[in-house]
Amino acid sequence: MGFRESTVWKLFQSPAKDPFYEKSPKLLATPSSSSIAQFSLPSTSGSSSSASSTASLSSASSFWMSPAATSRWSPKKYLPSSVRNTVSKRQLAVVLCLLLAVIIWIVPPPSSWRQRVIHITVPDAPTNPYQLLRANPPSKNKHAPDPLRWLEHNSNNKYALSSGTNLLRSIPVYGQVSTKPRAALISLVRNSELEGLIQSMRQLEYQWNRKYQYPWIFFNDEPFNDEFKAATQNLTSAQCYYEVVPKEHWSLPDWIDEGRFMNSLEYLGAIGVGKGWMVSYRHMCRWNSGFFYKHPRLREFDWYWRVEPDVHFYCDIDYDVFRFMRDNRMKYGFNMNILDDARSFPSLWSRTRSFINAHPELIHPEADLDWLLDAHNNGDYNNCQFFSNFEVGDLNYFRGQANEKYFKWLDKGGGFYYERFGDAPIHTLSVAMFVPKNEIWYFRDIGYQHDINRHCPSQSSHRCSCEPTPIDENFYKLVPLESSQKKPDDTCIRQFLGGPWLKKVSGWSQEGERLFGGDGYHGYELTGLE
Repeated sequence: MGFRESTVWKLFQSPAKDPFYEKSPKLLATPSSSSIAQFSLPSTSGSSSSASSTASLSSASSFWMSPAATSRWSPKKYLPSSVRNTVSKRQLAVVLCLLLAVIIWIVPPPSSWRQRVIHITVPDAPTNPYQLLRANPPSKNKHAPDPLRWLEHNSNNKYALSSGTNLLRSIPVYGQVSTKPRAALISLVRNSELEGLIQSMRQLEYQWNRKYQYPWIFFNDEPFNDEFKAATQNLTSAQCYYEVVPKEHWSLPDWIDEGRFMNSLEYLGAIGVGKGWMVSYRHMCRWNSGFFYKHPRLREFDWYWRVEPDVHFYCDIDYDVFRFMRDNRMKYGFNMNILDDARSFPSLWSRTRSFINAHPELIHPEADLDWLLDAHNNGDYNNCQFFSNFEVGDLNYFRGQANEKYFKWLDKGGGFYYERFGDAPIHTLSVAMFVPKNEIWYFRDIGYQHDINRHCPSQSSHRCSCEPTPIDENFYKLVPLESSQKKPDDTCIRQFLGGPWLKKVSGWSQEGERLFGGDGYHGYELTGLE
């Protein structure tokens, strides 16, 4: 029997047109043995089993094919008569099922299930502590961005280009602008650092950029060679650009006294300040502080993600980081917040304080500098910093008037050459002065390592290839506990987060812990692995 003569085919025919319905009403109520046989499977359990199967099938067939069903409620009565006469109930049911499947695919599932799928929890998601823990009052503006809700709707590689073109996937969802951000991955790197850059690119491409295809822009103080270009282009299908830093951005300014500069190199090298003897390192810190965003190549971009050679990215990143920053109006994103060596920038805070006094109108009314100041040390800078070799930022913020004036103020003072001002503390102080805290994002979900500093999200073994680390892990790795530099009462990241992260266990004291050989930073109610 052909398919068109089978009962399966007849089930999908319109009763109004199919002679199967008109000429065989008895067959509809009680299927014949031949029609039942078409649905029967071979049985090895004997005749009783076969009889049972036949009876069950007969009952099921009666249910599906009973003419009495036409007297029940039917959605067909709401259809135009022209459609009602040509579409059977079964055909309509198939269409409705398909529509329901599409709706289920598009509409987000219930929040409790969705949170288990995309990991929107305190330990395992990018954490904005001011919304999640209410360390800051929630915004009264009903149109204010909601980063956590954005992540619920836009994770699971929404808008990943590698999934192919899909009309339904291109429909904007909560909080998301449909156009792709003008963003790039940027790296300041030498030809000789190719091997280390390959390591960084390979991991970030695999964990993230192969899905989103943002361009790479490489900067160097000299032209890149063909080997470098070929190797990097082989690691990505995204566009690559190779740029040379302008000479005026990578040389001593004319107001710097060279003799004083050479003395600084010798002195900082002698006392053990990291890379304090390197001329190129001073140029690099200055360029990263106030010149990278002025490069002509970056004029066509609004966002950047800084990538260093020889770093590791341990976790699958299942959302568009640049869309997240843009849609939630973030200005700056970081991954670690640690202590820096104060010997490299002894005058930085005094110069910053002078700038604040000279330009109070530039300080944002919602700025929070308290977490950077030591209440027990005359309100001086506590030397905490965002670890800037991982940072995602708004280029238009850095191009803005406030940041530009601040950089020029520091640059004219010569701190990049007479001392060893770093871009990390400068970016940290700039963001703290000119950006409200709810526009700074802690990318806790991104596992990352640079040299001895490593961050791995807790409870993320299902999508990270690293052992979880407490949030305090890297606090004093750049400044040994044994050094004479004064340490803040709390770790840098906890001072930034505030609220519950600062609560101590009852009866604990820092002095008591140190008497028993501890470092004095293990008395928190929240251990940092929550």
